[in-house]
Amino acid sequence: MTSIFSMRAVCAAVAVAGAAVIAAPAAQAATTTTGSQTKYPLVLVHGFIGFDNILGIQYFYNIPNSLRKDGATVYVASVNPSQTTEFRGEELVRQLQQWAAADGVKKFNLIGHSHGGPTVRYAAGTVPSLVASVTTVAGTHFGSKVADVILAGTTPDGTFDKVATGGLQLIGWLSGNGTYKQADLLTALGALSTPGAAAFNAKYPAGAPTSDCGQGPEVASVNGNSIRWYSISGTAVKTNAWDISDVLLAYTGDYFKGEANDGLVSQCSSHWGKVIKDNYHWNHLDEVNQVLGTIGKGDPDPVAFYKQQASRLKALAL
Repeated sequence: MTSIFSMRAVCAAVAVAGAAVIAAPAAQAATTTTGSQTKYPLVLVHGFIGFDNILGIQYFYNIPNSLRKDGATVYVASVNPSQTTEFRGEELVRQLQQWAAADGVKKFNLIGHSHGGPTVRYAAGTVPSLVASVTTVAGTHFGSKVADVILAGTTPDGTFDKVATGGLQLIGWLSGNGTYKQADLLTALGALSTPGAAAFNAKYPAGAPTSDCGQGPEVASVNGNSIRWYSISGTAVKTNAWDISDVLLAYTGDYFKGEANDGLVSQCSSHWGKVIKDNYHWNHLDEVNQVLGTIGKGDPDPVAFYKQQASRLKALAL
């Protein structure tokens, strides 16, 4: 039977990681300002496990609509909640191609959280002509020790793993993802592990840090297509005593043995391209304004970061 340690780790991961989201963009809200009005649309891509809108709750909580009100055109991708980076990346690529054909879009600015980070990198490496920039938020670029620990503690008979996979498939179904039946816990954890990330990085190195825990280039080309690369992350775990997810993140944060992390991803693992900031006082959920906007008192507003990044891209004519 699965140990309590493994069960808590899986439950924590389920509670705090990525999302499966809708395949089509929501209707654009009325624009009131233009600070986020980039040349190319923004695409938000979730990480491991989750939802776009379940029972009225968004994964990127209040972020798409805030960007739209500030002038941005925003798409929210629908990728499998628990699969390999390549599987999720192929889903993203198909959606980019569909949006480009339907709406006459030439390029996109991709923003991925957690496993969404490598997922958007896959798209940039596969269809670089459609990608203007890549921004990763707590991207699992060098894997997560949480995935390593959970994999090491999975049950020999796979009973709990099957139950967890069933839960992941339910999340995918509720969020409307068309490939929800292919969600699988161990497959996703393999991609999120340290060895899995290393294998992926060998195939898709554009934007990689040039030194240990360092930065990568702000501009790197893929097949002759110039793309800008950015990353940000938080290094807090407990940020709000009223947020129950902080307790879970504190538990998983201990796996890092003192290394700076947000509860699921280490500071160094989040680095890719130009590091805008890697020590926001946010945990893994705060980075997407969850749970329900419950962040630490006096902490930076996550929604404001996404608008600031859009403004940065706008200034670069992207």
